[in-house]
This record gives sequence, C-alpha cells and structure tokens, in this order.
Amino acid sequence: MEEGEYESVLCVKPEVHVYRIPPRATNRGYRAAEWQLDQPSWSGRLRITAKGQVAYIKLEDRTSGELFAQAPVDQFPGTAVESVTDSSRYFVIRIEDGNGRRAFIGIGFGDRGDAFDFNVALQDHFKWVKQQCEFAKQAQNPDLGPKLDLGFKEGQTIKLNIANMKKKEGGAGTPRARLASTGGLSLLPPPPGGKTSTLIPPPGEQPSAGGSLGQTAVAPSSVGGATMSWPQPKPATAATADIWGDFTKSTGSTSSQTQPGTGWVQF
Repeated sequence: MEEGEYESVLCVKPEVHVYRIPPRATNRGYRAAEWQLDQPSWSGRLRITAKGQVAYIKLEDRTSGELFAQAPVDQFPGTAVESVTDSSRYFVIRIEDGNGRRAFIGIGFGDRGDAFDFNVALQDHFKWVKQQCEFAKQAQNPDLGPKLDLGFKEGQTIKLNIANMKKKEGGAGTPRARLASTGGLSLLPPPPGGKTSTLIPPPGEQPSAGGSLGQTAVAPSSVGGATMSWPQPKPATAATADIWGDFTKSTGSTSSQTQPGTGWVQF
C-alpha cells in the first residue's frame, strides 16, 4: 500500500450485531439459525472504508467511535466475507488484530435494507478495482485493447450522388462565367423619370466648337471577348428642321452652328 493513498468511506450503518459462531463442520456453508440470534455478543456501528484496492469492515462503538474489530477485504466475494445460506441479513467476516491472528465472527443487521447496502458497497468497490486493473493493463500494452475498424466490410458499398453535385456547382458558376465572358462590363437601364441623358462619345472623338460631336464613324470594338458597336447617327427629318429653324436663323455665323440630326443631342 502506498503512503500517498487516502482512506474513503463507502458505507456507514448505525447498528450491527456481532455473534459467536460455531466451527463449520462441513463445506455446505454457514447457517444463521445455529447462532444465538437473541443474544448478540456485541452491538455497535459498522463502517466500510477503502484505502487503495483494499476495503476494511470496521466495527466501532456508537458513542466514542472506538474500534472493536476490523476485517480487511482484498476480494469479494471471498473468504473474508461470506453470506449465510439461510438469510440475507447475516454474514460471516474474518477479523484480524494486526499481529497475524485471525478469527471468524458473525454479523447481522436488523433491517434488510442495511444488509443490502452493506453488500452493494463491497460489490461497487471491487468493480472499481477491476476496472482500474484493466485500465493499467491497457496503458502498458495499448495493442491489446480493442481497435476501431473503419474499413468497409465484405460486400458493403456506398453510394454518392455525383449528378446533383455537378448540377449545384454548374448553377452556382453560371453568373460568374457570364460576367467573365463580357469582361465584367454590364449595361445599366436608363434612370427613371423619362429624361434622356447625354451620351458619352466613343474614344478618339472630340466634340466640335459648337458643343456638338462630329459624325466620325466608330469601328466595332471588342471588350472582354464580346463585340460591341456604337449607335450610328440618324439623318435629320423635316419636322426636326422645323423645330430648330428659328434657332438656326438667329444672329451669328451659320458656319459655327452644327445642324441637328448627327445622332447626338445638344443641351
């Protein structure tokens, strides 16, 4: 037993009776009916403690707590604690005095619930001891423990719906593909309100002195792989000439006035 181990209390019962038992003549087990149950040799308190892997059944005085007898238990069920064959409330325990002397005595509880708790406390302790031993073995030999097998069993298959995956990827990539094909250029609709905005002249064409643009033809240009052409000017009509007639006849040099109908609107 290590020095650093601490003692824990597993069970406490306020009343237990101790009996002298006759020697066991056969291997059939102990019987509580052969004891003098109405004349217990001692009565007091029972405590079960544990220190390391060993449990201790301690019989103590109810008032002072003085130790009457102690039974070390290193295995359960075993020879240190045995149940009688004719009752669930009585047990035979092997007590030791620390000098190597041992004796077997009978103990009994007035309540069946106390006897049940006594039995379960010992079972739980040695179940824990067994688990600790298994954990220690696994720590020393990790290969002995169960291995997790994630492989496919014989005949086991898995199905992947790749068609839906491709469809989702294609749908998500269509706007990007279209945007890339036009070089990122998108034409916006005209602003609301019905007002016509001034058209921006194509590259390479300068406005004339009168504020209008020349009728220079613009060749189709390719932007981002897509061919685009600028709108061509429309010839002036009679109605247009009528509307602008008064302005064209105003004072000033007619050479500096540019006739409408060149495709651009002057403001």
